[in-house]
Amino acid sequence: MSRKKDKAARAAEEPQQPNAFGALDALGNLPPGPENSVPVKTSKRGQKNTNRGRVDIIRQTAHRGGKAVTIVKNFTGIALSEKQELAKKMRKACGVGGTLKNGCIEIQGDKRDEVKRILSEAGFNPVFAGG
Repeated sequence: MSRKKDKAARAAEEPQQPNAFGALDALGNLPPGPENSVPVKTSKRGQKNTNRGRVDIIRQTAHRGGKAVTIVKNFTGIALSEKQELAKKMRKACGVGGTLKNGCIEIQGDKRDEVKRILSEAGFNPVFAGG
């Protein structure tokens, strides 16, 4: 016997389960649900922090054979794990490599504009620093 025949035979033998919501149809006069199911927040607690401080974005070529690197530094009050997440997001958005060294995020190439956009979305105040 094939599997299809086995399934068909089992389906014919098993009793049909009753609809769990069938009894609700008979009630009919149920009160309407609440109009606003989403509560309105009045405090800033639980919301994203939009003012996380200034970070410097620097383009550097020194000791790299003339190749440019974008460096993001001067993070204040941010954990190492969050820096790693930001670095990963920057690498993915820019389509290049990068690393986290000495508390600074290094992204390969001159990607200052893309990095600024990502930092702004994360709530930081990015500033182009250096010459």
